[in-house]
Amino acid sequence: MIVQATNIATQSLKQLAKLSGAHEIQAISQQAFRLTGANPDSQAAVANFCNEVALDYGFVPSTRRPSDFGLVVMDMDSTLITIECIDEIADMIGVKPQVAQITEAAMRGEIDFSESLTRRVALLAGLDQSALQRVYDERLQLSPGAEKMLGKLKQHNIKTLLVSGGFTFFTERLQARLGLDYTAANTLEVVAGKLSGRVLGQIIDAQGKADWLNRIRNELGLTYEQVVAIGDGANDLKMMSEAGISIAYHAKPVVQAQAGYAVNFNGLDAVIPILGIQ
Repeated sequence: MIVQATNIATQSLKQLAKLSGAHEIQAISQQAFRLTGANPDSQAAVANFCNEVALDYGFVPSTRRPSDFGLVVMDMDSTLITIECIDEIADMIGVKPQVAQITEAAMRGEIDFSESLTRRVALLAGLDQSALQRVYDERLQLSPGAEKMLGKLKQHNIKTLLVSGGFTFFTERLQARLGLDYTAANTLEVVAGKLSGRVLGQIIDAQGKADWLNRIRNELGLTYEQVVAIGDGANDLKMMSEAGISIAYHAKPVVQAQAGYAVNFNGLDAVIPILGIQ
């Protein structure tokens, strides 16, 4: 079992060892520890304790190696980056509360994603396209640990796919900035320098994300078990179900309930030990 946090009290590690039946505690780094011999049947007790003391945990086989994986697929908004881009674009035209309300409902799975995106983009009609660059420059921030995680993936020749229900304006810039191998997202229509309130082409929704994962996986000649998917919202669930390892990152409850692992208290670098990377 891997346990992670910025600061982990020795007493907490000892309590987890007792709860899980682990017989040895080993430091992986300053913020990650392996509890050898932990019994997966103790998961309920371990989960309750970790939630109480703000620790992330995961039952990770000691035999897992980085060479077991060939592709990591990531959502963008609220996963690789800290913001929901469409909410921040909406703020430029004074409709952020209306758009954010729809975004939240979609991420919880209460509204079909394609319908929600169509409704939200319609509210952006008339906004000057320069607002997109302002959002990128002034508001977009990478999630903590993102660059460290991506650096480790590159070291081990694990390919990366950023697939988003958001927009190509942002995914393409992040690809160039971070050296991502593949990206896919939706394209906002621009007419005479202003957003038209429409999306061009077929919307990348939950099924679209899963289709892109499978497309790149097949292109690389990988198996289901060699793929990792990371997401936070309901529209990531189909994509995550197509991966051997699924990780919910600061995710909605519906996503945490269905993912293999959950990272709730740490940054994206918490993915590194889960994949057996030192």
